Amino acid sequence: MPFDVSHPEIREAVRRALEEDIGPGDVTSEATIPAGKKAAGGFYARQRLVLAGIELLPLIYEMRGGVDELRLEAASGDLCEDGRRVAAVRGEARRLLECERVALNFLQRLSGVATLARKYAEAVAGTGVTVLDTRKTTPGLRRLEKMAAAAGGVTNHRLGLWDAILVKNNHIAAAGGVRAALERVGGARVPVEIEVRTREELEEALACGARRLLLDNLTPEEAAEWVRIAHAAGAATELSGGITLENIRAYAGTGTDYISCGAITHSATAVDLNFRLEWGSGGGARWRRGGSSV
Repeated sequence: MPFDVSHPEIREAVRRALEEDIGPGDVTSEATIPAGKKAAGGFYARQRLVLAGIELLPLIYEMRGGVDELRLEAASGDLCEDGRRVAAVRGEARRLLECERVALNFLQRLSGVATLARKYAEAVAGTGVTVLDTRKTTPGLRRLEKMAAAAGGVTNHRLGLWDAILVKNNHIAAAGGVRAALERVGGARVPVEIEVRTREELEEALACGARRLLLDNLTPEEAAEWVRIAHAAGAATELSGGITLENIRAYAGTGTDYISCGAITHSATAVDLNFRLEWGSGGGARWRRGGSSV
């Protein structure tokens, strides 16, 4: 899922973030900086990270009236080392500063998701397993966080409740059992997956023709046996529950097709990026790349 900043959900998220932070105006910048004064600034990685969300910068500035020049020097999915400049901007100093926190909040959060996603993807490299994200996202930011997860190298699972059927234990209980639930979803025009928690449910789901199974909260040894049974019946498998960076390789060794990890979004830690104005002698703004003016 590429960063489509034209999507209405993305534009609305940015609009709300700017309104939340700036409100009727940045009183500090208005009080301390003369109107119309120009400045240049740069966004820098302050640790090794996988960048995500940099494409939001043009939208953020556009919504506040624009800037004179903006250069994106990296893209979502890029591995950036500590000290790398990822974007440079020039315009009114007040505008650069009023947008600073919103820009960093998006970049730090989304890059945190992408950085963690990359670790999960690298942990199963060479196994043939596809790592999936989940719907365990920040309310209102799902599309952005899914974009960040994809930038990190994992695969997006369901975007919402409308694009696939995932019959979980509560659905099974409410429907009256595995067979009853699967009979009700027969003929569905979206992908269908069912969660099984016991060996009996596994066998019943396969007997009913289930083609994709979610196997939850198993040990790697249990998972390997259930995966063999499912594959022998022609069903794909997804493992979830209790899977961490430390044990995901063991779960990947079971031969499963997919592993889903909610931690990619719900437990990602914001990474360290900063923004700083860059002034020349006499208070005039100038570009800096490395140690020289450009």
